[in-house]
Amino acid sequence: MPRISHILETSLYVDDLARSRDFYARVFGFVAVFRDDRMCAMEVPGEQVLLLFQHGMTDRPSPTPGGVIPPHHGRGELHLAFAIPFGELAAWEAHLGSLEVPVESRVRWPRGGTSLYFRDPDGHSLEVATPGLWANR
Repeated sequence: MPRISHILETSLYVDDLARSRDFYARVFGFVAVFRDDRMCAMEVPGEQVLLLFQHGMTDRPSPTPGGVIPPHHGRGELHLAFAIPFGELAAWEAHLGSLEVPVESRVRWPRGGTSLYFRDPDGHSLEVATPGLWANR
């Protein structure tokens, strides 16, 4: 089996690209490394990228100088989880509170991890989780 290193990028589909870009910059500190009217690529620590796509802008193939990106899309309220250090949970709770981002749920996992769940402006379910959620993390 050929190896993979990690998930390089993941995407969410949003109604208002500027609003979502600002939310992810404000809440997570992610920096936009590319943006146009179709999408915004935001740098996530750990050599990862969060792609925010404007709804309806990925329904057709997208030609690039190096080839064609096939169409793709996601609908509904999707889910992303971000790993945080164990000692940062209280800081995240305080940070979300200071930004008036309500915590929807808090879950303590059998392996010892804790997750906080909250929503972005498009209703996507976001999670920050300490180690102990999965056996490999």
